[in-house]
Parts: sequence; C-alpha cells; structure tokens
Amino acid sequence: MSKTIATSLKTPQKAPQLPDNVMDMFSLKGKVAAVSGASSGIGYDVAIAYMQAGADVAMWYNSNPHITELVDELSQKYGVKVKAYKCAVTSSKEVAETIEQIKKDFGGRIDILVGNAGVAWTEGPLVDLAETDEEKCDAEWNKVIDVDLNGIYRLAKNIGKVFKAQGHGSFIITSSMSGHIVNVPQMQTAYNAAKAGVLHMARSLAVEWAGFARVNTVSPGYIATEITNFAEDSLKDKWHSLTPMGREALPRELIGAYVYLASGASTYTTGSDIVVDGGYCCM
Repeated sequence: MSKTIATSLKTPQKAPQLPDNVMDMFSLKGKVAAVSGASSGIGYDVAIAYMQAGADVAMWYNSNPHITELVDELSQKYGVKVKAYKCAVTSSKEVAETIEQIKKDFGGRIDILVGNAGVAWTEGPLVDLAETDEEKCDAEWNKVIDVDLNGIYRLAKNIGKVFKAQGHGSFIITSSMSGHIVNVPQMQTAYNAAKAGVLHMARSLAVEWAGFARVNTVSPGYIATEITNFAEDSLKDKWHSLTPMGREALPRELIGAYVYLASGASTYTTGSDIVVDGGYCCM
C-alpha cells in the first residue's frame, strides 16, 4: 500500500451528531434520493419507502414510462417532491445528464443513490448457446454485463463526484445472492459473474470514498418481481425447495435494508452487504 493511500485511510473523521430517538435515526426527512430501475419491482418499492420516510425522490425508468403518470399523485400522497427521469444506465451520457438534472431540480444535491436497474440471463448454459449461436451468445453476455455491472460503474463515476463535492452521500447497490453462490438448476454464468463483480466493486468504492461517502450492497434472493417471470412453476418449485423459508420474497420485504443503509442509523456502515434471501445462502 502506498504511503499516500495509507495516510488517507488513517485520516480521522468527525463523528456525526445523531438524534436521541432511534426512530428519528431512520427518518429521511429533508434528504434527496435517486433510485434507478424504479418503475417496478424492488426499485419501485424502495422509492415508495423513501417517500414514506420523508425523502424527496427521483425515480428512474428506461423502457417502462408508467411512473410518469404517478409522480404527482405520489407527491401529494406522501407530501414530498417526486419526479420521474428516463435514463438508460447503458449510456454514460444519459447517466451524467440525468444526475445533473436531478441536482438542478432538487436544490443542488443528491444524498442517496440506489443502483437497482438490472436484467436477467435466460439463455441457459453458456457453452450450449455458444455452440448453437456464437453471435447471440456474445450479444446476450454483453447485455447482462453492460446493464448489471457496467451500469453500476457509470452510476458510481458520476455520483462519486457529487458526493465528494458535498462531503457526504450514500450509494446503495442492488447485488444478488447470485454474487455469493451458483444458482441451480438454471445456469446463469453471466448474471452470477456480474453480481459478484458488483459486490467487489462496492467494497472497493467503500474504501476509495471513505472520506466523504458510504457504499453498501443489498443481495436479494428470489423475489417475486418481473425479472423472474421467465421461470416456469416447476423451476420456481425447485427454488422454493432450496430456500429454507420455502418461498420467494415480496419486494417490500427488502425495503428495511435499503432504508437502513440510506439513513442516519447506518452512519458507520460501509463496504457491507445485507443478504435477504430466506436463508438460501445458509444451505
């Protein structure tokens, strides 16, 4: 380790002023949160939870614009500012422009960013696809890696600059239990590799950003969202048999982890991963 890096890691930081009441520690009142992949599933429920906790929320979508019709209703319902933004995390330009626009729209800052946009691998064993259609194999591999791994990189390089200038921020990334284990019976090497990369990227960023921001991950197991619609009932039955709790989770069963990592209750938590998988990784 170089002397410069070693010195920066040892630089003492001032402890935060924390409220006396534990429930106040979980409040997000006055915070600005941005959530990618917020048009459905986990991202949507996280965005709603942040509104309920008092945050103003920027909801990102790409191919599903229905949230543009909901933001005014959500804003009135929860008494916070809510806006929708179309942004493909596969485009560095779009990510940079969206973050800058959010800053302009929300008073010049972003306190929380959730990197949640993702796609599944549904093509089966890698070698089988390569043998039958090498061009398709490359395209499908690149799609998963570009969204699930490189998309987080694009968010990181842009929000990191914002957090550094502010002197604070919380970057929360949706990883997966697939970054910890190899799923069966479906074969999904690309997805597993991407999510494992996300876990180590987050740990690395946590060290890089320790002087000004926190970086953590949430690793869901099987969740009842659109991303698992490819699975037939027989496959899901196998998943359930391998999960100690015997079922998929509801997206709202994850939101406690995201609220904790966004809030003042986690001011000393960085480089951590919260696994919410019904016990799958215990097996």
